[in-house]
Amino acid sequence: MAKVVIFGVLDTAELAHFYLTHDSDHEVVAFTVNQEYLKETEFKGLPIVPFEEVETFYSPLEFKFFAPMTGRKMNKNREKVYLEAKAKGYEFITYISSKATWFGNEIGENCFILEDNTIQPFTKIGNNCVLWSGNHIGHHGIIKDHVFFTSHVVLSGHCVVESYSFFGVNATIRDYTTIAEGTLVAMSASITKNTEAWGVYMGSPAEKRPIPSFKVY
Repeated sequence: MAKVVIFGVLDTAELAHFYLTHDSDHEVVAFTVNQEYLKETEFKGLPIVPFEEVETFYSPLEFKFFAPMTGRKMNKNREKVYLEAKAKGYEFITYISSKATWFGNEIGENCFILEDNTIQPFTKIGNNCVLWSGNHIGHHGIIKDHVFFTSHVVLSGHCVVESYSFFGVNATIRDYTTIAEGTLVAMSASITKNTEAWGVYMGSPAEKRPIPSFKVY
């Protein structure tokens, strides 16, 4: 059992607290946020401490860290906290729902994988990724760091997903497709060919929009 500090006090942090409490061996002991957002002293009956000083309250030698944040700024916000906590010396947990099917695939640290995900064999998932509920991740796929799947995304077999990508609800990706770095795949979009870095893709079949993804989300 690991004693865990969770970053954040909004919905995703509350959900992480619920899942870790009810569906893991981990014990959540505290929350942390940046000092400028520290408005209360407790959340869910546990202390909230400033992230700038979290290591003085909860030593990395004794406690682990979890930052299950949203995909804002194309996952750059989550990456920033992940790297800063890592620089403080923390090790990270990964949560994989007991109701997910994942066949023991290689999955990195600080990942948040919810119920009803199917991750087929021979798939690799990197660090700091979020898979919300109900996705299909096809066999022999590679998902790199700092990627966010919402729900009911179908990623077919032999796909490569580069870092910072984001998938909207009900998106579909054809097999043997490469999703380039920072691609935003919109809700219900169907990707039938490789994407371009920091592109926004909408429609079925999906077409690239002129605005880059980092200016959209």
